[in-house]
Amino acid sequence: MSKENKTVTLTPESEISDIHVNCDYKSSVFKAYFSIKENCLALYNALNDTDYTEKDDLRIETLENSIYLKIYNDVSFVISGTVNLYEHQSTINPNMPLRDLFYISDMYKAVAMRDSKTLYGERTIKVPNPSFLVFYNGYKDAPEEEILRLSDAFEHKTDDPELELKVRFINVNYGYNAELMEKCIPLRDYSILNYRVRCNLDEGMGIRDAATKAVDSCIEDNIMRDYLIKEKAGVIEMHVLDFDEEKYARCLREEGVEEGLKRGIEQGIEQGIEQGIEQGIEQGIEQGRLNALAQMLSRGGSEDDLRKYFDASDEEIEQAKMRLAALK
Repeated sequence: MSKENKTVTLTPESEISDIHVNCDYKSSVFKAYFSIKENCLALYNALNDTDYTEKDDLRIETLENSIYLKIYNDVSFVISGTVNLYEHQSTINPNMPLRDLFYISDMYKAVAMRDSKTLYGERTIKVPNPSFLVFYNGYKDAPEEEILRLSDAFEHKTDDPELELKVRFINVNYGYNAELMEKCIPLRDYSILNYRVRCNLDEGMGIRDAATKAVDSCIEDNIMRDYLIKEKAGVIEMHVLDFDEEKYARCLREEGVEEGLKRGIEQGIEQGIEQGIEQGIEQGIEQGRLNALAQMLSRGGSEDDLRKYFDASDEEIEQAKMRLAALK
């Protein structure tokens, strides 16, 4: 690769630190794993159909102690004149274009200030091309891929916006984007690890036990093996720090209500009368709530958890326990 394609460094050396578990905020297995140059380069090549092999052409910039990492992105790097901003998310955030606009504006400002030419001069100050991506592995259903646009947030829609920023949204949950996973083994393995943690949670394990079992099984099956052997304790701890118990309970609740509502509407339609549909909807919501309560109990939740996360009454808890017993 020619010297012209060498990395442009946008961050002072003093601001770059090694990846480690930091209890001051929720860390990320994604950030740690893809801050390894081999993995990051494999991901970049898979996304862009390139075949870069020289690790020295890549500079990872994870600003672990600065506001940029906490608010904006997980992994950023520059290669061949393009600044790539990768962020991992477990919730769907439609404001990513706006957030990336703030981040790239700060980055371009830093580039301009280091340039000897003035912004008011006659010569153009060159800046890297931007590329924005979000990797999603949350509980809620999401498409395999879509484009998030800054113009979607404009109060007044226009076919030709004066300002636009596009973010590529990629679903990396297990079972999605199979072609991309085949191209990038590190991403596939990361997806499998998260899937196994989630399956263990669904079986009623606590997050630490769920993560430990998933890591052990991946090591046994040669999935992220070398990395997990070396960083086992840190990976488990990062999963524990990342886990949001209230969000997990909320997802269970929403899934249960949606399932119950769907069944209730179907029952109402089968009755073929308007009253039946209305009753079916009401019954569906009630049954969905009970399903969610029973599901929470089956996964190790306590009665206090049901009261805390679902605001469940004593009567509802008893009904949920009866429903759970009937399913066993």
